[in-house]
Parts: sequence; structure tokens; C-alpha cells
Amino acid sequence: MDMEWEKLGFAYYPTDYRYVSNYKNGAWDEGALSDNPNVTLSEAACVLQYAQCCFEGLKAYSTADGRVVSFRADMNALRMEDSCRRMEMPVFPKERFLDAVRKTVHANRKWVPPYGSGASLYLRPYLFGTSPIIGVHASEEYQFRLFASPVGPYFKGGIRPLVIRVCDLDRAAPRGTGHIKASLNYAMSLYALTEAHALGYDENLYVDSATRTYVEETGGANIIFAEGPNRLVVPISGTILPSITRRSLTYIAREYLGLEVVERRVELKELDRFTECGLCGTAAVISPVGLINDHGKEIRFPSGMDDMGPVLTKLYTTLRGIQQCEIEAPEGWILKIQ
Repeated sequence: MDMEWEKLGFAYYPTDYRYVSNYKNGAWDEGALSDNPNVTLSEAACVLQYAQCCFEGLKAYSTADGRVVSFRADMNALRMEDSCRRMEMPVFPKERFLDAVRKTVHANRKWVPPYGSGASLYLRPYLFGTSPIIGVHASEEYQFRLFASPVGPYFKGGIRPLVIRVCDLDRAAPRGTGHIKASLNYAMSLYALTEAHALGYDENLYVDSATRTYVEETGGANIIFAEGPNRLVVPISGTILPSITRRSLTYIAREYLGLEVVERRVELKELDRFTECGLCGTAAVISPVGLINDHGKEIRFPSGMDDMGPVLTKLYTTLRGIQQCEIEAPEGWILKIQ
């Protein structure tokens, strides 16, 4: 197959097969691979009327010895279970989820980018209500799907310092749905993201909606900070999505790099104390932030204006080494597919 893997961006590229399973009469069917990329729905499907849908994102990688693996897929399965419960949808069991990952990647083996290309096979599981409804209530029937697409870097230009702004709009509210991966959470960020891009920013930084004083996350990634060479500071909040990448990085920082890890509320007014800043997630992995614009006040990070700083670089290279089996992973982190 003639693909320029190194030139791939983060965009949908259809592959040969996807996994589909339907929920009806209180049970999931056996599920199967399909070569049809299209979804047929009633015009009144619950997902179209009331956005009853959640999703996940994970990747499959080629290793130096020719294997194909996925990273912490079990955590994606468990997070989707949490999302389903909060959105009154039937849970797609973890073992079924992992089986769908294996079957989809195996069926699309030729689409897994080669080791060293910088690209990966992105996997998008999602689950949505399919029953035709008009009144506001949960669907009775559902569909789980998982498709694959080869992708390159999430942000254009690869690893380069990003410029983001503090957003005046809110992403999530206390006791709301900010902590789950509901599709509507992302739809609600599109207005602010389009505005940010038009103004020359890469992303929005959201603060807590209750006091508007604490850092939360961006529209598509968690945020982390380095304070000097030996400390990682990780913002926490009940409305932040529990990023699998962020949780992996905190473990790597402590157990592999010997860093002090501080997980706490981070005030907006203290950002200038940090030496590095980065966005992290499955799609972005780690992207350094060079500057945050807080309504005209520019916060510049000394180790991030020109390139990724030393702490984030060590985190990034260690995480990527684990994902591609160059560094021994903690037990259970790697799902062997082929």
C-alpha cells in the first residue's frame, strides 16, 4: 500500500472494516465486523434529537519487532462504562470492548502505520441511542461501533509550542457531565474553538465555572505544568475529564523519572510560577504550550517558547517508549494484538 505515513495529519481516513454491535430487548447481540462505513438511522433517532452518545479514543502502534499493540485499552473500556452509566445507556462490557479493539485492528492490519513513522492507527469506539423518539427520554435501542483511521499529529506542525487563550465561556459545571466523555461536551466547545482559531490561537483554556479562578483543561486535552526540573503539577477538579494519558504521565513521573508529583487545584493567577506547560491526551500525547493569553496578559513559559522543555520531553519520550514497547511497561498497560 502506497501511503506517505510521515505526512499524515489528524483526520479521518476510512479503512476496510469496523466493528458493530446492536442493543435490543435488553441485550447486546454478538457483534461483527462490517465493511460498510455508513450508519443508517431513523430521522427521529435519539442520538440526533437529544445527543445521547459517548465515545472514546485510543491508538494502536507498530513496534520495532513487528508486533501491533494498543495502550491501556482497558482504561478506555472502563471510562466508557462510566460515561454510559451517567448517560443512562447500557454498558458495553470491558471484555467485549477489548475484543472489538483486537478484531478491528487485526482486520485493518495493513492500515497500522510502520514503526518509526510517527503515525499510529487511531481507534474511535462510540455508543449512541438509535430508537426513534420525540419526547425527552432515554433510547431503548443502541449501537456500539468502533472504526479505525491512520493518523499523524493532532496539532498541525507536529511538536511545536502552542499559543492558547483563557476562554470566557464555560466547558463544564459542577455536578454536570464534564467528567465523562459525552459527545455533547465537545460540540459545546466548537463555538469557542472556532473563535480561538480565528483570533490566531491553537486552543482555549477553560477555568472553573463556579469561581472562574481555577485552571481546568482545554477543549480537547488535559493540561499539566512543570515547576522547575523536579516537580510536575497536575490540576484536579470534579469537572475535568479523567485523561488516561494524564494518569499514565503522573505514574511515569513518579515511578520512572523520580519526579515529585503534586495533584491539586491550580489558580489562574499562579501560572507564571511554572517553567513548562503542556496539553496531554490520546490524540495530542503531549504538546508543549509556549504562551497563554489571559485577556491581554501574556504568560510565557521559559522552557517552552521555542521547543518542548526538558521535563515534558522526558515524559514524552518515556511514554512513547512504553507505548511502542521500547521501554518495559507496567503490568497491564499493553494490549497485544498481533
